[in-house]
Amino acid sequence: MNRVARPRPTSRQLVRFAVIGAASAAAYLLLYLLLRTVTGAQVANVVALVVTQVANTATNRRLTFGLRGSQGALRHQAGGLAAFAFGLVLSAGALWLLHRVDPGAGRALEVAVLVVAQGIATCVRFLTLHAMMARRDLPAEA
Repeated sequence: MNRVARPRPTSRQLVRFAVIGAASAAAYLLLYLLLRTVTGAQVANVVALVVTQVANTATNRRLTFGLRGSQGALRHQAGGLAAFAFGLVLSAGALWLLHRVDPGAGRALEVAVLVVAQGIATCVRFLTLHAMMARRDLPAEA
């Protein structure tokens, strides 16, 4: 039976992940704004998040973790979408809780809560993708 080792994240991986994340955030905003002209805010949000998340996972798979080809790609996308779902639930829950605690909360406080929630979600996303994509099979012990 083969054992699996998960090496520690490298600083290069963290930097690449951050750059890809920033580009994904910009693409999300642009797509959201384009979709918002033809649909409601919630639909535009979900569609923009799903599209950019799939592209983000594929890009991280190749550039951050050095994986090429289709082997494991579906599983990696499923893991990326699970991390996406976690982030969506976390941000929606954070907003819900904020409005329960402070029904008159302003936009600045909403944005602050979302930044914290997405920061946590981004850390979880990196750890999830790293755990799935940075696997190295070790030879079976005799």
